[in-house]
Amino acid sequence: MGKVCAVFGGSRGIGRAVAELLAQKGCRLAIIARNLEVAQSTARDLGAGHLALSCDVSSEKEVQKAFEEMQRNLGPINYLVNAAGINRDGLLLRTKTEDMIAQIHTNLLGTMLTCKAALKVMIQQQGGAIVNIGSIVGLKGNSGQSVYSATKAGLVGFSRSLAKEVAKKQIRVNVVAPGFIHTEMTAHLEEDQLKKAILLGRFGEPHEVAQAVVFLLEASYITGSVLVVDGGLQLMT
Repeated sequence: MGKVCAVFGGSRGIGRAVAELLAQKGCRLAIIARNLEVAQSTARDLGAGHLALSCDVSSEKEVQKAFEEMQRNLGPINYLVNAAGINRDGLLLRTKTEDMIAQIHTNLLGTMLTCKAALKVMIQQQGGAIVNIGSIVGLKGNSGQSVYSATKAGLVGFSRSLAKEVAKKQIRVNVVAPGFIHTEMTAHLEEDQLKKAILLGRFGEPHEVAQAVVFLLEASYITGSVLVVDGGLQLMT
């Protein structure tokens, strides 16, 4: 039987690309998103044997319910990928408090909750791997993204600390920090201007980030690390 992997935010963008690559490798997947219909469509596209679930990651009850469903239908989880994320770009002085809270709850608290739920299973199995999707913005900062940057920077500190907590249980925790990738989140950006600051001269594709995620899931001697996937980004605007 293939390994069981939960991909939160697996219905689109980087999360979907990760799910597609893991499915090719024979994993049994739980595709989790807020929109159940989209998650179901993605799961169907991946082939038979996969599960689609709806979940608001900022709700501990919903996260726990999702893991219970995975356990019943797929078995104990081996891999966890946290790709669910939102952004509400804007200068801090113009950012509404509710938009700050929404980003913190989804991007940071949500990852903490899914990791906590997954660890309960992984510790029993004495092994597992977690990859959290951060952002280059969380490492370098970017004007107009101070709140989003804070949530992604928080993921780095959280993941590195968690890696130290669970290493003795043979559970690995790492972060992938993408740069400018072709997703719905970057569709509004002025690509021609931004790609001048990228050594490879182009935006990345979701499947290229997925390759890094799967590498870290499978790499048995890497934990507490941040893998930057940005094409050689030199500047942040």
